[in-house]
Amino acid sequence: MKTYSLDEIQDEFIGVKGTPRRDEFEFRLQLDLLGDMIKNTRKERNLTQEALGELVGVKKSQISKLEKNASNVTIQTILKVFTALRANVNFKIQLMDTEMNIS
Repeated sequence: MKTYSLDEIQDEFIGVKGTPRRDEFEFRLQLDLLGDMIKNTRKERNLTQEALGELVGVKKSQISKLEKNASNVTIQTILKVFTALRANVNFKIQLMDTEMNIS
């Protein structure tokens, strides 16, 4: 029985790295992970969605949506959430041949 690596399976069924379909898949995966990170950190800090919403200045429903799908949120809101969670935030932005880190 032949075994396949995760990269081989992704290349076959989603597309190789650098293709639009693979880039879209990886982007959506990162957004899902961001929502999970927010939810897990909130729970570690013993905060309800309502309490975190009050700290950030948004409603509980917005925190719930953010934890389920972070694709429809501004960077400003994400920064407010992580600030309320007392988390350090670093962004790495790559534009063409330029790389920028934001802390």
